[in-house]
Amino acid sequence: MTPKEIVLSGYKAFEDGDMDRLAKIFHQNAIIRVNGDHKLSGKYEGFENWRDNFLAHLPSSFPNFSLSINNVVAEGENVHVRVTLNADNLNAESIHMFVVRDGLQTEFTIFDDSQKIARALN
Repeated sequence: MTPKEIVLSGYKAFEDGDMDRLAKIFHQNAIIRVNGDHKLSGKYEGFENWRDNFLAHLPSSFPNFSLSINNVVAEGENVHVRVTLNADNLNAESIHMFVVRDGLQTEFTIFDDSQKIARALN
């Protein structure tokens, strides 16, 4: 699979709620970074850390959360995805940047509209 296909398979796994399938495309030492200065911002080391300390909070922090892909740009091992985030308390765009090496996501950086995210979290 190409890096783009690997990344898109992760969005499908997320949409399906299949965290086991999503975990399989992350390198065990993957670094996930979330921009901003709010309670979910920061650096997460490993998928389990991100799953337990970020993803697990989505349903309570952003009721009826959904994500739609607007476009994808891939060049070599780098994949950039522009998405729209929606929830009862949120409507924002975001850029997700991935690095895929040897068939696994090694880096994932989330550039959200952190002011909108912080407002939604309050």
